[in-house]
Amino acid sequence: MSAATEYHLPDGPIGLEGSVVRPAPGTLPLRGDLAHIALAGRYLAAHYVVPQPREIGPEGAALHLIPRDDSDIVVRLDAGTAIEALDYAGDWCWATCGPEGPSGYLRTALLAP
Repeated sequence: MSAATEYHLPDGPIGLEGSVVRPAPGTLPLRGDLAHIALAGRYLAAHYVVPQPREIGPEGAALHLIPRDDSDIVVRLDAGTAIEALDYAGDWCWATCGPEGPSGYLRTALLAP
């Protein structure tokens, strides 16, 4: 994971030229409504997020495709793994291991304090 201070806000308008292939779910940190700031200029999203550095707690955690315990698991993360939190909703956090992914949802309680 890169340090949050390495991400810079783009200058000027953000736009794309030509078609863009949408990445598979669980890969790049890109949803219909949000994308990691490092993807600005490569992918179009309604909002871009500067990530919050966090760490996985002592139990480890699984990144899920959707915010449900019974959903497919993208990857299992060991305790102490550095991640980038992008969005919080209820008991879930949408997170990534960096701007190139993988990305998914994990229970907020599994993050280190």
